Amino acid sequence: MSDRRLSRRQTTKLLLTATAFLVPTSRLKAASQPDNLEKITMHKSATCGCCGKWALRMREAGFVVEEIIEADMQAVKSRLGVSEKMQSCHTSEIAGYIVEGHVPAQAIKQLLQERPKVSGIAAPGMPSGSPGMEMGAPEVYTLYLFDAAGARPLGKWQGDKPA
Repeated sequence: MSDRRLSRRQTTKLLLTATAFLVPTSRLKAASQPDNLEKITMHKSATCGCCGKWALRMREAGFVVEEIIEADMQAVKSRLGVSEKMQSCHTSEIAGYIVEGHVPAQAIKQLLQERPKVSGIAAPGMPSGSPGMEMGAPEVYTLYLFDAAGARPLGKWQGDKPA
């Protein structure tokens, strides 16, 4: 009868080899998508270039962004309850919130951390210098929290930083 057990040395070598394959995989996952950030679903028209630039800024901030081309953006905004005063070019969804327009990543992360009881956050219009609109001198603009009852200012921003 032959002895099929592995020696301690063989067992150790086998475990070290198996572990070596697991370490890089876990490092790749951590580098590609932080566990604390969620996926952004962005609705945009096919002709809008600044929307793609905003999506790129969000990816650079660590978010995963799915871009959906919509034939009728007004229908999307209406379905999600974005009032005319809060509207911009693209409308996004993340973790049950609506993100309207060129909202900076820092503000989205703050929204997700604080979890206020609102429908979403908006950068109405297309403020010059906001993420995705980096052309010309950055203007100071207001971010708003909004819901069905209306909107309230969150604060002044310039570019992607609080003003």
